[in-house]
Amino acid sequence: MQSAVDLSGRPIHFIGIGGIGMSALAHILLKRQLPVSGSDLKTNHITQKLHSLGAQIFPQQEAANIEQLIQVTGASLQSALIPQVICSTAIHADNLEYQAALKWGCPIFHRSDVLAALIQEFPSSIAIAGTHGKTTTSSIVGYLLLQAGLDPSIIVGGEVQAWEGNARTGDSPYLVAEADESDGSLVKLHPHIGVITNIELDHPDHYSSLEQVVDIFKQFSEHCQTLIVSVDCPTITKQFLVPDADQLMITYGLASNAAADYTVQNIDYSGQGTTVQVLERGVVLGQLVLPLLGKHNLSNALAAVAIGRYVGLDFSIIADALSTFGGAKRRFESHGEAQGICFIDDYAHHPSEIQFTLTSAKLQANNAKEKHRQGRVVAVFQPHRYSRTITFLTEFSQSFSDADLVIVTDIYSAGEVNPGTIDGQDVVDAISEHHAAVVLQKTLPNVVDFLQAHLQSGDVVLFLGAGDLNQIIPEVLAHYQLPPSQASPEVVLQ
Repeated sequence: MQSAVDLSGRPIHFIGIGGIGMSALAHILLKRQLPVSGSDLKTNHITQKLHSLGAQIFPQQEAANIEQLIQVTGASLQSALIPQVICSTAIHADNLEYQAALKWGCPIFHRSDVLAALIQEFPSSIAIAGTHGKTTTSSIVGYLLLQAGLDPSIIVGGEVQAWEGNARTGDSPYLVAEADESDGSLVKLHPHIGVITNIELDHPDHYSSLEQVVDIFKQFSEHCQTLIVSVDCPTITKQFLVPDADQLMITYGLASNAAADYTVQNIDYSGQGTTVQVLERGVVLGQLVLPLLGKHNLSNALAAVAIGRYVGLDFSIIADALSTFGGAKRRFESHGEAQGICFIDDYAHHPSEIQFTLTSAKLQANNAKEKHRQGRVVAVFQPHRYSRTITFLTEFSQSFSDADLVIVTDIYSAGEVNPGTIDGQDVVDAISEHHAAVVLQKTLPNVVDFLQAHLQSGDVVLFLGAGDLNQIIPEVLAHYQLPPSQASPEVVLQ
């Protein structure tokens, strides 16, 4: 498949360049010395970095941006200097900059078209898909190949300290890319290696049923020369484990009875990480010590083991690399500890993700009990999107069993129109049917005040959601970093 996106030198303009997915693509194109520009509603460290790499950044999304680009280049309506315009699903038809691009006849593409074009240029492309875990798995795989000296290019939906951002340009045939299914654009990708970590319904704003999601993943799988899948996901085992003479399939799984190419035994989960023995088709490869917490991260790491072995790496190299992986931002990311309280940010916004994350937090809280008389898990949850909250309200209500205290905010709209049928109190009421300690703190300032008054030494506090909840972490942490004499008198130290 040949993409219509021209990567040979024609200018490329991103509407919404500061987004985590858009900015990664822009980074790669800038490193290839292509003329790149972009706009966003506000500047941040990501847009500043792109500017330092040579991108022209517009601080608003206005029609004048397109007009200015065309005037500067002296392009005519038929000229190859007319910029190609890249949009994400978040850019709607009423966007003034988008409308100007249409008026001037700019070729307009979805961000997935750029990713598809890049994947086609790498003979050893690796696209990692799945409802959950794709950012962490992509980051682990990118880190593994980097540590193994394979110099990969990397495009992920999170920032990783090892390459100081969400993208890296290497000088090898390897590209590791996170592949997003949220808008159906996954079907455009034709990687050499495709990974599917799991399949669930997560985006009811785009899909009306799990069957529609499965269909998108099936189309993606058919485009992969080699497919690596988790047999721990019942949807995968039911729908995808069908032999294909033209495709190599590699499987992995954590279950003790898993009939998979890569399995594990002697698992030891702790508050410091996970230790496990890894088997390849029934033969012990060796021990893996993973600093990431929980069952879900072990599964992500096992997918990386499968990829590492497929590209010819010795297990000792794989184990050494994974033992030093520090994780991606907003994926169980520690923001520090103060007065015996640990502050963690996690992007979890689906019921399954919340359960996995809280289980990991419970391990850490149990470890805290060695130092403190009480090790609580405090979950601060900001529901993300009205459509998701309505669709999964029952599942959300049962996702907080590993939390000792649950704090819920009002729903973060993510651009959706409020239907007026659900709010934060409805979420609290639902969770309260299964949990004894749930409170509503509607606004972020309300959450700050509550946490500053009620946290205790030994608490592990998780800020859960894909919205802007994590913005309050520095303020709450700073409060507990004050000398006790300056802190709120309500603070309870155990």
